[in-house]
Amino acid sequence: MNAGCVDCFLKQTDKLLLKHNVPEHYTKDIILRFTRFIEKHRDEDISSPECACFLHRMIKKAVRTQDLYKQEKEYYNNLLLSHEKDIRKSIYASDDPFQSALRYAVAGNIIDFGPPGSFDVHETLSAALSKEPAVNHTEQLRVALQKASKVLYLADNAGEIVMDKIFIDIINHPGLFFAVRGGNVINDVTLEDARYVGVNKIARVISNGYDAPSTLLNRCSPGFVSIFNDADIIISKGQGNLEGLIQNTGKRIFFLLMVKCEVIAELTGVNKGDVVILDNRYLL
Repeated sequence: MNAGCVDCFLKQTDKLLLKHNVPEHYTKDIILRFTRFIEKHRDEDISSPECACFLHRMIKKAVRTQDLYKQEKEYYNNLLLSHEKDIRKSIYASDDPFQSALRYAVAGNIIDFGPPGSFDVHETLSAALSKEPAVNHTEQLRVALQKASKVLYLADNAGEIVMDKIFIDIINHPGLFFAVRGGNVINDVTLEDARYVGVNKIARVISNGYDAPSTLLNRCSPGFVSIFNDADIIISKGQGNLEGLIQNTGKRIFFLLMVKCEVIAELTGVNKGDVVILDNRYLL
């Protein structure tokens, strides 16, 4: 795992422990156990999402909660729902509703409590249609969707899921499955979030069966893996899903994300802060 990722996790740990007022003796124990976990698996090239899963399980146990970001998730789901009507008007008034909805969907990826630092949702959404992607395979995605019989859409964050819903509505594909996390981790979406914002009304919502902030096929449920394998194309939202799937060359995957750290910037060949709509065939 990249050294920058370790530093990011330690900052994330400090922020979470402070947020939940974890007693000092628990704090020291959690940090010690986490650093030992990283050292133990350093030679195994363990993924960042797997480390995040281990970390969040420890903290959830320490603070006796199943959702460390429950309030934030509710806030951003409601915030984006409150903007849904206006965003839909903007999309349908545009020359290319598909492209516009896609850009809003990617802009929604800014809502992420994993990386350290702050974000401005209103500013990001305001610039969504004018911000040109650093990698832009929109047309490849459009054509692939027209040819696909089964589509698997991998969700990422709460709040963002409202933009996903709008994009899925525009896609209007009868064979689309929408996959969420198998448990609460960071502010990633679960079945509860999907139902709350109404994605279940326009797509078949499924769980991937695992509580990492990614799609780790060796950890996901057999039912999810079967749908993944049967899908003609995968739409993958966010950095976490990219980390879990970037080495998968057996499937046609479109990675949609905002680049939030130098590690992912280097991996995708762009700059931090860039928007990416990437067809994985161009990585082969």
